[in-house]
Amino acid sequence: MLSKQPFERRILIAFVLMTVMVSGLFSLSIVGVVHFIEEHLVSQEMSRELGETLNEDIRQGRPPRLDSSTQFFSSYHDQYLIPEQYTGLQEGFNEVVSGNEAFYIYVQKINGETYMLVQEQQEFEARENALFNVVLAGFLLTVVAAWGLGLMMARKVMAPISRLAQQVRHRDQLHPLAPPLAPDYPDDEIGQLAAAFDSTLGQVRQSLERERLFTSDVSHELRTPLMVIATSCELLAEAPLGPREKEQVARIARASEEMRELVQTFLQLARDKSNEAVFVGDRTLATIAHEQASRWGALMKEKGLDFQLAEEGQDDGRYNATFLGTVMANLLRNALHYTESGSVRLILEQGAFRIEDSGAGIPAEQHERIFQPFVRGAQARGEGLGLGLSLVKRICAKQGWQVSLQSEPGHTRFRVTLNPDT
Repeated sequence: MLSKQPFERRILIAFVLMTVMVSGLFSLSIVGVVHFIEEHLVSQEMSRELGETLNEDIRQGRPPRLDSSTQFFSSYHDQYLIPEQYTGLQEGFNEVVSGNEAFYIYVQKINGETYMLVQEQQEFEARENALFNVVLAGFLLTVVAAWGLGLMMARKVMAPISRLAQQVRHRDQLHPLAPPLAPDYPDDEIGQLAAAFDSTLGQVRQSLERERLFTSDVSHELRTPLMVIATSCELLAEAPLGPREKEQVARIARASEEMRELVQTFLQLARDKSNEAVFVGDRTLATIAHEQASRWGALMKEKGLDFQLAEEGQDDGRYNATFLGTVMANLLRNALHYTESGSVRLILEQGAFRIEDSGAGIPAEQHERIFQPFVRGAQARGEGLGLGLSLVKRICAKQGWQVSLQSEPGHTRFRVTLNPDT
């Protein structure tokens, strides 16, 4: 469980645990040393005092000259008989606690007779308890101080790591002219981590730059042959051709127009930077929808499908015609390919649109994968490579739109929300 904690908290917990162990061991050592010294010194003092009492007082027939807190008992003298509660004590030093009273008892056996001194130790025990309370308070204060010091040290240790994480996370790090991170840090573990990030980010920048240049160059170079194809189709459309030839020319023209729009889409995506604003436009949702409906409606009617364009809400927003047209066209193409009979509907809402068809549907386990590149449905149609829905997802991500899918046999619905916050 500790490994799942934030690194700063792990440092703090480790520091506090180490302090608890060291401080606890030190406190226990103090208590043990005090107890050992107490027993050793008191034992020596009481042994000396008992010897003087026996040699100087008892043998001379005098009563023991002891202070009021000390008593003498003996199994040999009737006037000093040992009380019952003190019988059975081992020879040497003993400590007896009875209620709130504490006694130190020293026992000595000479020629089979037992002699003992009993001292009241309430005052010494009170001082000893005070010492133990001081040690306990010191231990608790040490733990609290360790928590505060550990928190301060953990934050100080994590400060450069947090700073490095923020720098790596910043969107400007993918800019080709972004400065390296390592020079801002000392040559330690953090500096080595920053250098590793510099190396990885450099490779990412190069990959992104190569992709951008490739997409931009290819899109730019395709414009010329597409223009030639479009011009040739216009000239052929004016020539005296039969119905079949005119149909083929119209298909070539439609394919050329689709490719031109895709080239324009890829070109804008290639020019997009992560730190630039979302592309805006000056075309309404209804205008773009009517353009796409006029193009794809004829193809769907040729296939025998019933195509409808419905408006359930009025949207006055302005959108990038290239991006929105590409998204709508790819979804309509998908509906055309995967619907064998029935209908396809393009429905406009306020800030959104949806495309519904009566096709075979998409299994629930493929709803997430269907938006990945080169993933096609189980009943693939057309000559596509499975990049249409991936392009839809990419454009929506760039523009801040949201695309969702609901599907079951006989009904599939793609919904694109153009204003997710509304």
